[in-house]
Amino acid sequence: MAAKRDYYEVLGVSKDADASAIKSAYKKLAVKFHPDKNPGNKEAEEKFKEAAEAYGVLSDATKKAQYDRFGHAGMQGGMGGGGFGGGQGFTNMEDIFSSFGDIFGQGGGFGGGGRSRGPSGPPRGQDLQIQLTLTLKDIAHGVTKKIQLKRYGKCKTCDGVGGTGKETCATCRGQGQVRRTQNSFFGQVVNVTTCPDCSGTGQQIKNRCKDCHGQGRVTEEVTIPVEIPAGVEEGQYLTLRGEGHRGPNGGGAGDLLVVIHEARDEHFERRGTDLHSKADIPFTTAALGGTIRVPTLEGDVELKVPAGTQSDTLMRLRGKGLPELHGGSHGNLYVKVHIHTPEKLGSRETELLKELQQIWGASSAKTKDGAKDAKDKSKSFFF
Repeated sequence: MAAKRDYYEVLGVSKDADASAIKSAYKKLAVKFHPDKNPGNKEAEEKFKEAAEAYGVLSDATKKAQYDRFGHAGMQGGMGGGGFGGGQGFTNMEDIFSSFGDIFGQGGGFGGGGRSRGPSGPPRGQDLQIQLTLTLKDIAHGVTKKIQLKRYGKCKTCDGVGGTGKETCATCRGQGQVRRTQNSFFGQVVNVTTCPDCSGTGQQIKNRCKDCHGQGRVTEEVTIPVEIPAGVEEGQYLTLRGEGHRGPNGGGAGDLLVVIHEARDEHFERRGTDLHSKADIPFTTAALGGTIRVPTLEGDVELKVPAGTQSDTLMRLRGKGLPELHGGSHGNLYVKVHIHTPEKLGSRETELLKELQQIWGASSAKTKDGAKDAKDKSKSFFF
């Protein structure tokens, strides 16, 4: 089976192309390879579908970010179980064309009579997206956070229907859509859009609700608990179905996308499931060996320092990193030691160091074997 082509290559745009350039590139390809212009041409049909698939990802900010980070693998099942990944976008070809005002019409954009559809029903509400900041401790153990937000919710006064009494919409004559025909370079183009007066229902409210003014929705403030599993990473997101804006006139609710942001930690730097930190040690401890206390996400622990440890030696504490998402093993904590040199010395300290300097100076004519021994001592120690 042939490998999938890069989506940017499919549309012929660069990775830094903006939404307008991506949309324009897709429209050109869609017009070129549309089945109505290429009847019976399987190759054109495949290119048409390939372009639509690429646009469906690159036109969605969340999906695009996921694709830029993980490539095609990021589009296969999202981030794994537990609801991470997924995202929202076009659900079918009809949705894609509706985003352009249906430039191809309903079978009539390239000739052909086309046919009128019935009322499409009230539109679905918009998705919401928020950023949730987590500490490394939150990520290590998983956490439940409460999110406060404003959104359009169902009007309780009219139960979301907008009022009482219904009549056929005069604008669309009950069709739920309005059609406009224009002449363009490609010929006659039929634009079909949702009726702005009835929101696609084909009917209008006679007696509008005084609270929602016939919209069937009002602004509300809500608090939503969000369970975050352990092991999440920067940029991953959780999709909460139906927690976005409610649509007008009884339309369904959109989704809430909770995007993960990691707070900067004063002790640790994250690299996947591993953590990295630094620790200063006295040069006496480095030379003679000993133990130091280092912070972990579970509290301070003792770390053994072997005699002869060199500056920038990397030491490992097994299992003291972060867990993998949805279970599995833990990463490690790597501590890079730095030998601290005292800035001020007492007379006795100075005297002892000068004595050591004389001893070391007598044996400073290093042999090749001695140099090799020093190099060996600079290797990392793992525990």
